[in-house]
Amino acid sequence: MTEPDAKPTADEPWPVRVVSQKVGAWVARLGWVWVDGQVAQISRRPGASVVFLTLRDPSADLSLTVTAHRDVLDAGAPGLTEGARVTMHAKPEFYPARGSLSLRADEIRQVGLGELLARLERLKKLLAAEGLFARDRKRRLPFLPQRIGLITGRASAAERDVLMNTRRRWPSVEFRTINVPVQGPTAVPQIIDALKVLDNDDTVDVIVLARGGGSVEDLLPFSDEALCRAVFGCRTPVVSAIGHETDAPLVDYVADLRASTPTDAAKRIVPDLDEETQLITQARRRLDRAVITQLDREAHRLESWRSRPVMARPETLVDQREREVGQLRDRATRSLENRLRRADDDLRHTLARLRGLSPKATLERGYAIVQRADGHVVRAADEVAAGDVLRVRLADGELSTEVQEQK
Repeated sequence: MTEPDAKPTADEPWPVRVVSQKVGAWVARLGWVWVDGQVAQISRRPGASVVFLTLRDPSADLSLTVTAHRDVLDAGAPGLTEGARVTMHAKPEFYPARGSLSLRADEIRQVGLGELLARLERLKKLLAAEGLFARDRKRRLPFLPQRIGLITGRASAAERDVLMNTRRRWPSVEFRTINVPVQGPTAVPQIIDALKVLDNDDTVDVIVLARGGGSVEDLLPFSDEALCRAVFGCRTPVVSAIGHETDAPLVDYVADLRASTPTDAAKRIVPDLDEETQLITQARRRLDRAVITQLDREAHRLESWRSRPVMARPETLVDQREREVGQLRDRATRSLENRLRRADDDLRHTLARLRGLSPKATLERGYAIVQRADGHVVRAADEVAAGDVLRVRLADGELSTEVQEQK
């Protein structure tokens, strides 16, 4: 067995008390720290000198118990109430016997309005620098959302205004409503959870955050950094309808659309059925007039075409084309006959000239062609000798003769 004070090896399991002691020793080395949070609960026992508070992180589902002397609380925050924001100087303490962590405060300050506004202004500049307020990333709302996600307080005037005015404008619209606290220490984490649920619902076309008016402290959850980043990360368009016209929580700048009031949000997320019906009626009337005007214009144009002679007697155009074709045919025939006649005359003249120049024509006039046996044409008497056989070509036939004597 392991001795009570022996240090376990790396391969041996540690007893719970040893782990608790080491955690306590590590927490003790943290020293004093400044802590900021929201008071979720205050417990003042009559006659007791110690006051117990529950301090909650507004952006997370996390809380710690704080103990402080009554004099410390009365000196720093005498009128402290639940829901207030505080800053305290405290020392973390771990109780090994219970395995719990708490804070022991020696100074508590309630955060005033001026300090809250200064913090919000610094956070506003930070978020703006990161591009969370950029106009180019804001998405347009659908013209007619089929289903609207609504995050608001239970049975609140804001919920009633959104539902009543939206259904008055478009009766068939559907809602998926999630009721959450809209102020206090639990508001931010529950609103973020509701945002995730609605953003993951593919049937929800737009998400509305709605709350009535209130003080800066009441509207503080809607200026929380974690909530602003959650709205920025939503895939579904988000409408912020927080407070009145003069209220401007930081989520207004992050949302895709800011509505001045919940009633204004209802007017901006759905069209008015009566107005759209009137617009459709007017558009149909304009369309009817345009169609009738176009039909009248085309009827007049057809009438003007029908009144033309060519349309009154369509065969006129065919007759005209027939006459033109006949004239062209006659002209072509005459032209061809003239060319053939000229060609015939030229041919006869050429033939006459050829006949006049032909040797046969000369022979027909009584001349003859005398050739020696070698085919040489005899042109003079000295070209032949006595005894040579000559061939005489006449116009009709040939003769052979022998030279008897030269003279």
